[in-house]
Amino acid sequence: MKIRGGGVQTARGFLFELTGGRLCLDFANTVDNRPTAQPKELLGSYSDLLSWSVQAGALQPADAGRLARLAGRRAPEADRVLRRAREIREAIFGVFSDLEGGRRTRDQALAVLEDALPRALSRLRLVPAKGRFEWGWTREEDALDAMLWPVIKSTAELLTSGELERVRECAAAECAWLFIDGSRNGTRRWCDMTVCGNRNKARRFYSRSKPSSAAGKDSAGRHSARAQSRDG
Repeated sequence: MKIRGGGVQTARGFLFELTGGRLCLDFANTVDNRPTAQPKELLGSYSDLLSWSVQAGALQPADAGRLARLAGRRAPEADRVLRRAREIREAIFGVFSDLEGGRRTRDQALAVLEDALPRALSRLRLVPAKGRFEWGWTREEDALDAMLWPVIKSTAELLTSGELERVRECAAAECAWLFIDGSRNGTRRWCDMTVCGNRNKARRFYSRSKPSSAAGKDSAGRHSARAQSRDG
């Protein structure tokens, strides 16, 4: 099975599966096997955060390289940014998961996002581009959290757009990744048919053919399986 990483190939290869359809959802999906007893943290280090940022398009490779060198000299600050990034990620997941599930949005998750908005949006600027303008970002050489600014902007845009009703949470019991349902009838259930969809089909098949043993069969972790298959 060939796994599609998506995005920009980093110096470390395609490390992340980008199936969310929006930057903020791909960021929320940097935890694998979230609903299980053993969720897998995909942002294990500041270096991982930089790799995700390049692959997802939140940072240019040159900027990521500069921040990597800076983080080497300012390790405590880089660690704080990583913790903050995870906090924001969990808030993003919590808000969209609650909305998709018809639950009341948690106040703490909203508070985290509202606290992050001013710093992110104050860095926006208008950039000339072929006879028009587009959004860009101020260049702050020492901003180790620069990759979070476009993530926060993406979150605010999606929360206030008509696409919000198209946000879905993967129906696979061990997944819960978020994605934009672009299907015509709005009934897409899986973040990635090649992984969760096929896994569910296989589980149903084994349940019919081997009911006594199928319940114990599961994946060792989507991220590790994808990483291995990408190289094949």
